[in-house]
Amino acid sequence: MTVTVLPPSPTGYIHIGNARTALMNWLFKLKHGGRFILRYDDTDTARSKAEYAEGIARDVAWLGIVPDLVVRQSDRLDKYAEAAERLKAAGWLYPCYETAEELELKRKILLGRRLPPIYGREALKLTAADRARLETEGRKPHWRFRLPNSGDDPFKPERTAIHWNDLARGEETVDLASLSDPVLIREDGGYLYTFTSVVDDIDLAVTHIIRGGDHITNTGVQMAIFRALGAGPPAFAHHNLLTDASGEGLSKRTGSMSIHSLREAGYEPLAVAAFAVLIGTSENVVAPASLAELAGHFDLDETSKSAARFDADDLARLSRPCRAWGWPMKRSPTGLQRSASIPMARRRSGERCAAIGPCR
Repeated sequence: MTVTVLPPSPTGYIHIGNARTALMNWLFKLKHGGRFILRYDDTDTARSKAEYAEGIARDVAWLGIVPDLVVRQSDRLDKYAEAAERLKAAGWLYPCYETAEELELKRKILLGRRLPPIYGREALKLTAADRARLETEGRKPHWRFRLPNSGDDPFKPERTAIHWNDLARGEETVDLASLSDPVLIREDGGYLYTFTSVVDDIDLAVTHIIRGGDHITNTGVQMAIFRALGAGPPAFAHHNLLTDASGEGLSKRTGSMSIHSLREAGYEPLAVAAFAVLIGTSENVVAPASLAELAGHFDLDETSKSAARFDADDLARLSRPCRAWGWPMKRSPTGLQRSASIPMARRRSGERCAAIGPCR
């Protein structure tokens, strides 16, 4: 059975780029059957807020997505603790005591020598007495995952290529020797996304992970974690990212092009869905009558590797409302008032609007 997952962090409202990922997972599920999981990655207790989780639920529902299962990572901490103990017992996780300032100094020294700023695994040289002394001084360890990129000598990494056939990009490779051992557990005991998502994907039997191209390096690391936990990795697809009209990246923290703002501005959900999914693909961007119809136009391997620009003016042309006398927009996605109504197409009730599907 096909199982896809959308894992937003409730630290802000989702934007059109997040919606692209959500819809691609949902449409893949519609095409292949199975189930869609909405998982809130809310282990960052300082920044996660209930109001954002509620907002994400509203935005997802407005887009037409109905999750088959909703879970929260904050309810699953015992599973992460158990998996962490397994990795510690097997020697995959090791404690490190450097402060952020000490790590930054090491990074600058390496860069000054024109060397890649890769962590040198100095913590592996600590004896039990060294660790006890550091903890007596008040230091708490953070825990790194030892990447499987060396032979008998962990201080001499060797090229270790992780390969996979990406459903959106084709053959992809990540060399683990070019990366630092990732921190999976912070010194305050909090678990990081790189680790928790793997534990969840195994436990929830996720078969396909569809996400943005900025996660490609993470995928190489996470495939190693899957294997360290005794599980085979799922299939991966990394779609191209969206930028705003000026080419700048989108951010939940700034609220740029949030689904909340698009909804409040009066855009049609099907038009937003079509634009989010089909822009940057080989398909023409035409709003469908339903998400099921949109699924028929969606193929992961038709996405470009280059970023696609999201222009609200293009969306407005696609999202002309089917109302007899027009439908003025409340406000633009950036919060500015618009003085003119979106052009409307006059149609009798029941006829199909070329721009957005059935009239109402």
